[in-house]
This record gives sequence, structure tokens and C-alpha cells, in this order.
Amino acid sequence: MRLFKTRSDATEACKNNRVTVNGAVVKPSKEVRVGEVVSVRRMPVVYSFRVLELVANRQPARNVPRYIEDVTPPEELLKLEMARAGAFAVRDRGAGRPTKKERRDIEELLAEFDDDAEME
Repeated sequence: MRLFKTRSDATEACKNNRVTVNGAVVKPSKEVRVGEVVSVRRMPVVYSFRVLELVANRQPARNVPRYIEDVTPPEELLKLEMARAGAFAVRDRGAGRPTKKERRDIEELLAEFDDDAEME
């Protein structure tokens, strides 16, 4: 279903219990059926996809919407947005420690972000 870049990535995810079909942890050899929901845990989000149609052989990526439907709940996508928003505090490698002023600015931004999240 092209949820992973390579088959070995998909196999590893199954072995690490990050893939479920209809809520049950599966082995890499599990065959899916039409209508089943496949969930993939990629931190911090759990993506969910419904199987619409099965394929006999490998298909190009542009055909993916024909075979699966994204049914990921909006709450999960919100987690992804929150993680992206928190990335602004990351410093470039080799930039050293923040100065006292930079640290205060970062703390102020984080406090504003936390206040906005509490209001929602």
C-alpha cells in the first residue's frame, strides 16, 4: 500500500508492533482484505487507512488514492501540527549555547504558545 518507502521498513515496523489491522498487531506476512483499517504508528501520530481495493502487482505512487482512503482522525493530525510548531525552538547544529537574552526570548515564546494551547 506504499505506507513505507521500502519493504524492509514495513517489515521492521510490523516487527516493532507499529502496524495494526483493525486494532490487532500484525506480522509482516499478514494479508489485508478490502474494508480493513490499517493503522501505522509514526511518532507522534497514528495514521489510519482503509483498504478500498487490492492490487495484483506493484503500482506507481500516483495510483495510491485509488486503493486506500486516509481515515486518520483530525486529533491525530493536530498532534503533528503541534510537533511542527514546537520545532521553532530547535537551534542549528554548531550554534552553541543560547545567550541569556536568546534563552529568555525562547522561554517567552514557549510561554505564549502554552497559553494559546490552554485557551483552546
